[in-house]
Amino acid sequence: MSSLPDWLAVIILGIIEGVTEFLPISSTGHLLIPQNLGWLPKQGEVFDVVIQSGAVIAVLAVFTNRVKQFATSLNQPDTRDYLLKLFGAFCVTSAGGLLIKKFDIELPETVPPVAWATFIGAFVIFAVEAWRKDHRGTAEITWTVVVAVGLAQLLAAVFPGTSRSGASILMAMALGMARPAATEFSFLLGVPTLMAAGAFKILSAFKDGEAAHLDWAMLGLGTVVSAISAFVVVRWLIHFVQSHTFNGFAWYRLLMGGALLAYVYWGQAPAAP
Repeated sequence: MSSLPDWLAVIILGIIEGVTEFLPISSTGHLLIPQNLGWLPKQGEVFDVVIQSGAVIAVLAVFTNRVKQFATSLNQPDTRDYLLKLFGAFCVTSAGGLLIKKFDIELPETVPPVAWATFIGAFVIFAVEAWRKDHRGTAEITWTVVVAVGLAQLLAAVFPGTSRSGASILMAMALGMARPAATEFSFLLGVPTLMAAGAFKILSAFKDGEAAHLDWAMLGLGTVVSAISAFVVVRWLIHFVQSHTFNGFAWYRLLMGGALLAYVYWGQAPAAP
């Protein structure tokens, strides 16, 4: 079990969340692994979900001009169409999330499912990159893309280790979108998605009486650190996707997933938190 003080563990987890949220390597998986293996003190599900909202602040900061453009051109059909499609994808994910909650479907929080999702995700990235290798893609967002991206986000929520941003970007690319346009749509879609998830988790904590036992100072610290580290990554990634594939992240997933699987099945990793 980790002997680190909570405040230091929270800072480390905030950095992990901010760095990994918008990379196709899964922030949830990277948060669960060190806590479940005892490397860092366990902070709880509310903490893991809510600090993701901090990463949203980074998106709004990086895309300030884009957000201003939306706000000042609401009378234009293209703007309304884009925002409507963002809302549509968000609704698909939200409806699926509510169904999961309604039927009390338990989401995996142990290391083995995260390891498998991380490992398999590498091959998905390789496959999509090979499929789209000679296709520049388009900036057009069809309703097929909207529904598929919403479902991709839901898939990432159900299987930690999948990566919300990775799944949504790759799904959009597989359906013909250009990488930069798919990345922007995924990042902007993350704003309502992550904010809603954080708000829902906090409301649930109040409803269930869990809020009284939360360390709000540590929650705030993790959220702020997440926002700062995510800001750096988002700015870098926006430029990176202009001229690079995601194959480097696929190799990272392959190595990490393989190492985790080896540790789980041949090492000393616990099967449950």
